[in-house]
Amino acid sequence: MITARQSRAARALLGWTQETLADRAVVSLTALKRLESGHRAVYESTEDEVRRTLEANGIVFLSSDQGEGVMLVRAKVGATRRK
Repeated sequence: MITARQSRAARALLGWTQETLADRAVVSLTALKRLESGHRAVYESTEDEVRRTLEANGIVFLSSDQGEGVMLVRAKVGATRRK
C-alpha cells in the first residue's frame, strides 16, 4: 500500500504532474486525485497501477517504524546487467 503523501512525493521527485502519472499508469485523473487526497478510498487495482508505474521509473517506497517515504534510484552509468 502506498500513501497519498508517498504518491505526491514520488511525482515531485520525477517532476511529473498528476496528469502525467495518470496517463502513464493508465488510470483516470479523478482516481489519482482521490488517491493523492488521502480522504477517499480508491480501488486496489488503481493503487497497484500507480505504484507499479512509479517503481518502473526508479521510485522505491520506504516504510519503517518511524514513518513512510520515497527514494529515487537511477541505474549507474556503465553498469552491466548480470544474467
